[in-house]
Amino acid sequence: MVLPASLRMLARVLVVATAALAVSCGNGDQGARITVGAGDSTESAVLAEIYAGALARIGTRTSVEPHLGDRAGYLAALDAGRADLIGEHNGALLAYLDSKAADRTPDDVRKALSKSLPEGLVVTDAADGTDLRPRVVLSTEAATRDNVNAVGDLTPRCGTLTLGVAPVPNLIALPPTLERVTDCAFAATVPFPDAAALRKALLDGQVQAGLLTGPPAVVPGSTDGLTILSDDTYAVRAENVLPLFRKGVLDDRQIKKLNYVAGELTTDDLAAMIRDVRDNGAKPAELARKWLDDHSL
Repeated sequence: MVLPASLRMLARVLVVATAALAVSCGNGDQGARITVGAGDSTESAVLAEIYAGALARIGTRTSVEPHLGDRAGYLAALDAGRADLIGEHNGALLAYLDSKAADRTPDDVRKALSKSLPEGLVVTDAADGTDLRPRVVLSTEAATRDNVNAVGDLTPRCGTLTLGVAPVPNLIALPPTLERVTDCAFAATVPFPDAAALRKALLDGQVQAGLLTGPPAVVPGSTDGLTILSDDTYAVRAENVLPLFRKGVLDDRQIKKLNYVAGELTTDDLAAMIRDVRDNGAKPAELARKWLDDHSL
C-alpha cells in the first residue's frame, strides 16, 4: 500500500518529533539551565563546581560562570540574573548585609541571616562540618605556661596583649569587621602578610596572640609550635559554607540535593581541594567530580 504524499510527510514529521523528544529525555532536561557563579577565590571556584556537579547528577542542566569578583561583584551578578546560585559563608554574608548584627552561634547566625537577606535571595542548609572561622593561636610555650586552652581563658588578659593578624589565602573573604575576637580588647593589633610571618612573630615573642583568618589546614605548617585555642562559645562568629541563590530557580528536589552536599562537606575536604588547586594546579571541576563520587552524591 502506498501512502499519499501528505501522509508520508506527516509520518516523517512524527518520526523527527519522537526522536527529538527521546534525545531531550536522554539528556535529562529538567527545565531552565542553572548558572552557578564563582568569585575570584579558589574556595569559591571549588564550591561552584561541587554545586553544579551535584545538580547535574539529578538531571539539571548547569553551567559555571567564573571570575565574578569579590562579594559585591557576585552579589550583583545574582541580582542581575547572570548567576543563579553561588557558594557563601553564613557569618561573612551576615556581616556584609548587616554590619551591626551581633549574632555569633550557628543557630543565631542562621536566623539573623534569614532576616537580612534581600528580597529574592534565599539560602539552604549550611554545611555544619565546615568551620571556616578565624582561629586564635598562641605559642605552645605561652599557652602551656599560662594554662590557656580556650579563647575564654584568654579574655581576662586581652588588654595586656598585642594581637597579630594574618590572612589565610584562597578563601572567600571575610569583612574586616570579623577579624576580631568578641569581648577581647587587645592592647594593640599588628597586621602580618601571611601565616608564616605571624608564626615567626609569635615564636619570637614579638606578639603574644595571633588570629588566622581561616582554618590552618589551608596552610599546612602554619601552626607548628603554636596552640590553636578552642572556641566553643563562639567568641569568633560562625563561618559555615552554604549555597545562596535566587528565589524560585530551584525546585524541592534540587534543594534536597544541595542539602545532601551540606551534610557531607567538611573543613578538611574543602582545605584539601583548595590546596590541590593552589599547589598542584588541579582543576576544580575534576576535584569536585571525585569528591561527589567519593560521597556517593
